[in-house]
Amino acid sequence: MFGGAFDPPHRAHVALAEAALGQLGLDRLYVFPTGDAWHKQRTLSPAEDRLAMAREAFAELPQVVVDDRELRRSGPTYSVDTLRELQAEHPGAALVLLMGEDQASGFERWHAWPEIARLATLAVAGRGAGEGLAALRALPGVRVESLQLPRMSESATEIRTRLAAGQDISALVDPRVASYIARHHLYTPT
Repeated sequence: MFGGAFDPPHRAHVALAEAALGQLGLDRLYVFPTGDAWHKQRTLSPAEDRLAMAREAFAELPQVVVDDRELRRSGPTYSVDTLRELQAEHPGAALVLLMGEDQASGFERWHAWPEIARLATLAVAGRGAGEGLAALRALPGVRVESLQLPRMSESATEIRTRLAAGQDISALVDPRVASYIARHHLYTPT
């Protein structure tokens, strides 16, 4: 399971999915654009745009399923709810939750984190010096896998900032995502 705002999805998101599929031997990877993210301080782009961009970004990875269930859910979106649903749909499957090291360092603040840890192994892609991994490993009952990933500096915030300034983003996102953004006039000042 790989959840995120995907506002917009970028090359580092795709690289993380590829690393998880290859290094963890996953049969399938569900990508979930988040609905009402309880932890986001800003308003997200419309759900239909984030869903469409995620489908474009992951289109070349046949094992990836971009799923809209979190977008359809009313109220706050919590990873634990999605993991419960996946467990019910795939009894006996070993569930894995992908996250970046920045998310890992605050995992103990996630809603129902002990249940998340019971339901899934946490696969962490490091971006920093390993503090997030160390923090996770210190929590009781948490199973952790570390993903090896080339250092990538892409961030959705940077992409939105560049677009608002009229700068090029072609090196940061898939061409299909860039085309979608341009066609729908996303992230540009009105």
